[in-house]
Amino acid sequence: MDIVTATHLSKIYGRGEAAVTALNDVSLTISPGEFIAVMGPSGCGKSTLLHLIGGLDRPSSGSVKIDGVDLTTLDDTRLTELRRRKIGFIFQFFNLIPVLSAVENAALPLILDGVKPAQARERAAEWLSRVGLDNRRSHRPSELSGGQQQRVAIARALASEPALILADEPTGNLDSRAGDDIASLLRQIAGEWNRTILMVTHDPRIAASANRMVFLKDGTVVDDTRMTAQPAEPLVLEAKVRA
Repeated sequence: MDIVTATHLSKIYGRGEAAVTALNDVSLTISPGEFIAVMGPSGCGKSTLLHLIGGLDRPSSGSVKIDGVDLTTLDDTRLTELRRRKIGFIFQFFNLIPVLSAVENAALPLILDGVKPAQARERAAEWLSRVGLDNRRSHRPSELSGGQQQRVAIARALASEPALILADEPTGNLDSRAGDDIASLLRQIAGEWNRTILMVTHDPRIAASANRMVFLKDGTVVDDTRMTAQPAEPLVLEAKVRA
């Protein structure tokens, strides 16, 4: 079964003459283990698509199913519960709590979902080790580099064993070297650990880590390409983004 089934999604902000169509009749399916990069010019609907699939916003029309559950039928309480258990979020600015250590930050979603703190910290520590931060578990965000903070955020997203990881410009606040390291880690998460990732990015070099490219323009999908070998060169992807 597909992890994600988005059917005829549209999102319109405002009314009347002030109405803006951010997403227009987009349908998309995502299979287990896929690593998808969503690209396109600014304002094309990339983040809107991610927010609708993640249940952070509701569509004007259409539906989104995560693991067969239709998000549009859930009330706010059940939708919040599903997000905590089925979806892991990675953001551009990490969103770590400054006064908590790396392991406490990574464990927080589990604790909020009712897992005992000791068990939550144990699971968080396991994921911090897997993302290369075994010796940084007690460090607070201010004691970590940007790349290390993003690894904590990734461990936090993975700790609940979600069906889907949504990454919104995960390298946008990093230098090129740290960004490349995070892209390699995401590729490992999808390829070796069989996690499903949907990533929005403006950077063709980062998108080239994915095994499927979805291009948006003016709120619609204009290209959807599954890579059968090594991804295309960044310059080719850049040309598509600007098209």
